[in-house]
Amino acid sequence: MIVATSPEEWNAWLERGACVLVPTMGALHAGHAALVRLGAQLARERGLAAGCVATVFVNPTQFNEKSDFERYPRTLDADAALCAEAGASMVVAPAPGHVYPPGRVVPTPALPRVATAPGLEDAHRPGHFAGVCQVVSRLFEMFPCAAAVFGEKDWQQLQVVRAMTHDLKAEIEIVPGATIREADGLAMSSRNRFLSDAERAAGRAIRAALDAARAERDPHAAEARMAGVLRDAGLEIDYAVVRDAETLERLDPGSGRSGRALITARAGSVRLLDNDAWPA
Repeated sequence: MIVATSPEEWNAWLERGACVLVPTMGALHAGHAALVRLGAQLARERGLAAGCVATVFVNPTQFNEKSDFERYPRTLDADAALCAEAGASMVVAPAPGHVYPPGRVVPTPALPRVATAPGLEDAHRPGHFAGVCQVVSRLFEMFPCAAAVFGEKDWQQLQVVRAMTHDLKAEIEIVPGATIREADGLAMSSRNRFLSDAERAAGRAIRAALDAARAERDPHAAEARMAGVLRDAGLEIDYAVVRDAETLERLDPGSGRSGRALITARAGSVRLLDNDAWPA
């Protein structure tokens, strides 16, 4: 596996042909490793000569707070070792000037409705999905890929990228990767490292709330159950909702549409998000 930090290095590799792309912001953990393994498997199955390419780029345009951007962990050596073990062919770590060249305006694609209307991350993190769409469309331009892997933990982001790719008429398959969990049920996240022992114990209630929701067949009842579990644990709730799994619009009882239970809650200063299929 090679680690490329310049266009000359990654373009030389990509002369081989198409790849499977796994975009990340670094600070990688076992959840990311699972995405890379999935990407490497897809590349082998499809005979893609450039293999699985993982990008490590902390994208400044999707952070609402400058302090969050500045404190985001930069751990390239460890990230590269994890990707190599998971089967990546190349790790790309571009500088901001490579992604957003000075003097060039990198356009932001028109945001799909799933990025602006559901009242979830779009409401709590204004501008976030504009940054996501901008950087993902730019990465698709920089790295020719037949497929790209995104984790299900960030469910709204997954649906936004799917919708954007469709709107752009890009011939890129968006492949979901299942959420990987800690032994205690907490969804793996780079943010988990900031949790105190007490906050981590409280954070386990998110998995319990999702399990409680699956026991209900009415979306409103499921939302009430989730909220109760989260409040009992002392978590501050941003949202705990059941929505249409694809559009993230409100789900009417008996609609027959696939649902998704989605939670974002705060344990101390750490914002945790998770989701699961609904109903069981």
